[in-house]
Amino acid sequence: MANANLSLQVLPRVPEEQLYGVVERVIEMIQNSGLPYVVGPMETTIEGDIEVLLDLVKRAHDICIAAGASAVMSVVKIDYRPGGVTIDEKIRKYRP
Repeated sequence: MANANLSLQVLPRVPEEQLYGVVERVIEMIQNSGLPYVVGPMETTIEGDIEVLLDLVKRAHDICIAAGASAVMSVVKIDYRPGGVTIDEKIRKYRP
């Protein structure tokens, strides 16, 4: 079982008209990771092993820089539980 949920909001320093395109590249990388995730309007939450999740944050920054960002700021929230934690247990009752 996954031992962490990590919510990531990336804020690449790019011209405004390029912002969504860069963020979409980060979301595509998260999708391709094979990990469970939920995209929200302000951040994406991913479920997995803490080490793997922290590596995804680094990769997200690398993607932003490769896409032309002069800098990247991120907001990261982590819920770490050695016994396991899932996204589903937190939001299941709110899903239709």
